[in-house]
Amino acid sequence: MAKLSLTFWIFVGMAVGVAIGIAAPQQAAHLSVVSNIFLRLIKSIIAPLLFGTLVYGIAASGNVKTMGRIGLKSIIYFEIVTTLALLIGLAAVNLTRPGEGMTLQADAAQGTKLQTASPTLAGVLEHTFPTSIIDAMAKGEVLQIVVFSFLFGTACVAIGDKSKPIVDFCESLAEVMFRYTKYVMYLAPFGVGAALAVVVASKGFAVLVNLGKLILTMYAAQIIFVTLVLGSVVMIARIPLGRFLAAVREPFVIAFSTASSEAALPRALENMERFGVPKHIVAFVLPTGYSFNLDGTTLYLSLASVFVAQAAGIPLTIGQQVMMMLTLMLTSKGVAGVPRAALVIMAGTLATFGLPMEGVAVLLGIDAVMDMARTSVNVLGNCLASAVVARWEGYSLDPVTAPAPAAFDTEPAVRQTRA
Repeated sequence: MAKLSLTFWIFVGMAVGVAIGIAAPQQAAHLSVVSNIFLRLIKSIIAPLLFGTLVYGIAASGNVKTMGRIGLKSIIYFEIVTTLALLIGLAAVNLTRPGEGMTLQADAAQGTKLQTASPTLAGVLEHTFPTSIIDAMAKGEVLQIVVFSFLFGTACVAIGDKSKPIVDFCESLAEVMFRYTKYVMYLAPFGVGAALAVVVASKGFAVLVNLGKLILTMYAAQIIFVTLVLGSVVMIARIPLGRFLAAVREPFVIAFSTASSEAALPRALENMERFGVPKHIVAFVLPTGYSFNLDGTTLYLSLASVFVAQAAGIPLTIGQQVMMMLTLMLTSKGVAGVPRAALVIMAGTLATFGLPMEGVAVLLGIDAVMDMARTSVNVLGNCLASAVVARWEGYSLDPVTAPAPAAFDTEPAVRQTRA
C-alpha cells in the first residue's frame, strides 16, 4: 500500500476540523490550545532557520567573484520579477477583498499601533539594522535577522578558509532546522483541524466562503502573473516559447503534484541544459533562484498578509502595504527548501506588523491547495530566469541533443554558441 502523504492528512484534518466546528461548537472552542502550540512551534523556526540558510547560502559561493557579472544580472532580474509578483498580489487582494466579512481577533494594542503609526523613512531604515542579533531573534525582528545574516555571510566569504568552521556550523544548523521543521509539520493535520474547528465554531460555516474566495483570487493572480509578466519576459528575451514549454512541462508538473521545489530541481537542471542554457549558467541561476526568485511564493505572501489584515478589520494604508511588501521581499529569501516555507515567513511578517497569528492557523487549512500553485510557479520562474540570463550573456539557446552529463561543470559547454 502506498504511503499516504502529509498533504493528504492535512486535508483529512481540514475535513475533521470543519465537521467538529459544525457539530460540536462548544467542544471545538477548547481545541485552541492545540493550534496555539502548533503556531508557537512554527514561530520557533524562524530565527535559526533564516540565519543558517542565508549565511550558508552566501558563504557557499566560495568567493565574491563567483557572483560576478552573472550573479549581478541574476539578482537584478530576480528583484524586478518578484517585485512585479508582489504588486500583482497586492492588486488582486485589494480588488477582490476576500478577507472582508471574517472576524479574526487582532491584538488591540498591536492593531492600534499599526493603524496610528506613521514611520519615517529614516526611522524604518534605522530599525532595519540590529543593535544585537540575540535581541532581534528574541523579539522576532525578521528584517534585522536578514540584514545581519547577509552581512555575516559576506564577511565569511571575505576571510576565506578561516570562516570554514562557522560556515560548516551554519550548514549543519540549516539542515537541523529543515529536519526540525519536518517534525513540526507532522503536527500540521492536528493544528489545521483544531484551527478550523475553532474558527468554524466561533465564526460560523460562512468563513469557508472567504477561504474559497482567497483560493480563487490567488490562482487567478498566479495565472495573470505567468501570462503577463513571464509571457512578456519570453517575448522581450526572445526565448523559443514552444521548446521552453516542452522543457519546463515535466518540472512544472512534478512541482505542482508534490508541492516541492527540490523534487523538480534535478529534472529542471537537466532539461534547461538540454534546452540550450550553458551548464555554468543553469547550475548557478537555478539554485540561486530557489532563494532569491520565489515568484509564486512572494505573490502569495503579499496577498495572504493583506487578507489577514482584512479579516482582522485592520485597514492598511498604501504606505503600510508597501512596507509589508519590502519586508516580504527580504524575508522570503533563503527558505525554499523548507516544507510550508511560506507559513514560516507569514508568521514572522504578521508578528512584525501586529497582525493576528490566528491568520496563520486559518491559512494553514488551505495551504496545501495554495502550495501546489505557488511552488510550480516558482519552478517555472526559475527555469525562465536561467534562459533569460543566458540570452543576456549572448547565448543563442540552441538545443543540445547529446546526453546530459552527470555533473554540472563550471565552464561553458563548447557546444554553446553566442548569438
